[in-house]
Order: sequence, then C-alpha cells, then structure tokens
Amino acid sequence: MHPPITQEIEMAAYETTRHHAATGSAARIGTMFTTAVGAFAAWNDTRQTRKALASLTDRELDDIGLHRGDIDAVTRRF
Repeated sequence: MHPPITQEIEMAAYETTRHHAATGSAARIGTMFTTAVGAFAAWNDTRQTRKALASLTDRELDDIGLHRGDIDAVTRRF
C-alpha cells in the first residue's frame, strides 16, 4: 500500500490600506450625526424626567426624599 499523497500549497496574502477624502469625511459626518442623536436622546430623557417629577405631588416628592426645588438639580445630574 502506498502512503497518502499530500500537497502543501503556499498562499500569499497582501493588505492595502487606502484612505480617501470622501471616506474620512463620511466617517466624520457619521460621528457628528451619532453625537447629535445621543445629545438629543440625553436632553429628551432629562426633559421627561423633569416632567415626571414635576407632575408628582409634594407628598409624593417627600416620599422619595425630594422637594419641588430639587427637581432641576436632580435632573441636571443626568
């Protein structure tokens, strides 16, 4: 019986990196858009939190350890 025939194949690989001005600009625009969306989402969360706290009665605010004057300070932390 003959031993199995094996064949080794060498493979070559190369890598190129090309930076186009359009790609860089598109990435910057994408980053700016993502940042703007994140800022809007954070602003909206703060607005909704402030609105929810403002709708509570003084008794309810007292139950969670807040006073009406604390609402702005609390929502600024977020």
